[in-house]
Amino acid sequence: MSVTPLAISVLALLNERPMHPYEMVQTLLERHQDRIVKVRPGSLYHTVERLAAGELVQATRTERAGNRPERTTYTITPAGQQALTRRLSELIGSPVNEYPAFPVALGEAHNIDRVEVLELLTSRATQLQQLIDEVEALIASARSREVPEAYWITADYVRAMHTTERDWLAHLIDRIESKDLSWPTN
Repeated sequence: MSVTPLAISVLALLNERPMHPYEMVQTLLERHQDRIVKVRPGSLYHTVERLAAGELVQATRTERAGNRPERTTYTITPAGQQALTRRLSELIGSPVNEYPAFPVALGEAHNIDRVEVLELLTSRATQLQQLIDEVEALIASARSREVPEAYWITADYVRAMHTTERDWLAHLIDRIESKDLSWPTN
């Protein structure tokens, strides 16, 4: 069974304590994990069902409170714990080409007029700075609450990646503007 990024998040949450899927969604959003994994309630429920079918998690109880729908609480199984640590080890130990869309667009950017490319790159750099500012605020908040760094190390990684991309874009913009990098005319 493939352990997707969302499945990793689910297994990690259940490794902390038993939860029902709605609580998982809320916890992931509260922790801003939606910045690194696509968190959609429907996808999460489907992921939990797949993990249960693969015997990596199991339902432990079902409750109903008032008019709310039934909520099934899940726990991680020993096989789920093994799958989690195995997948984390694979992902941490070896780089994987994830085929992000930006390099494809960048590789074909010569099909867009120079002035428009400069506007688009500048806009992207500005948006990256906004993301960096948001991540820095999250890091400051975690530090002020004395959350151990091991729990928010991803934020530091995301900040470093965004900062590197922003700086690279600034250099690229300078090269295009100065005509050090010649741009085809369309």
